[in-house]
Amino acid sequence: MNTTIRIAGIINESIVDGPGIRLVVFAQGCPHRCQGCHNPQTHPFEGGQLVTIDDILEMVKKNPLLDGVTFSGGEPFSQAKPFARLGQRLKELGMNIMTYTGYTYEYLLKENNNSNGWKELLDVSDILVDGRFEIEKKNLLLPFRGSENQRIIDMNKTREQQRIVLLPL
Repeated sequence: MNTTIRIAGIINESIVDGPGIRLVVFAQGCPHRCQGCHNPQTHPFEGGQLVTIDDILEMVKKNPLLDGVTFSGGEPFSQAKPFARLGQRLKELGMNIMTYTGYTYEYLLKENNNSNGWKELLDVSDILVDGRFEIEKKNLLLPFRGSENQRIIDMNKTREQQRIVLLPL
């Protein structure tokens, strides 16, 4: 069964959207609509284009330089189930998964249910950047995030230690 994802676009090689060289998939649609958002074109849920998981996997397979794949947005958790399926398939290829969200990790855990797929997307994520972009806390010197309130969570250590562990940068 192949699944489609509504995306705003894909960057084939990025060094600013996570550690190493990464393919970046930008989800189309975002409920947060943060003031000063870097990607306001991703806000409408009806925009973008539909692509299949297989299409994205083929892009990844064609680039041996990739260290991982980043799910950005828009809001990947608005399409959590197909992004989780893509993440599972990417894990089979040995890819590291980094996911951006405007939600906090605590909110995602609390509001997770069987129909939204949030836990499945959290489970395939190695790194999670959480929290809304806050323009008054904008800091261009921060690696991999736009505002000081956003956290970079090491999801593997967080699962292992049953507490939030930030990625040391």
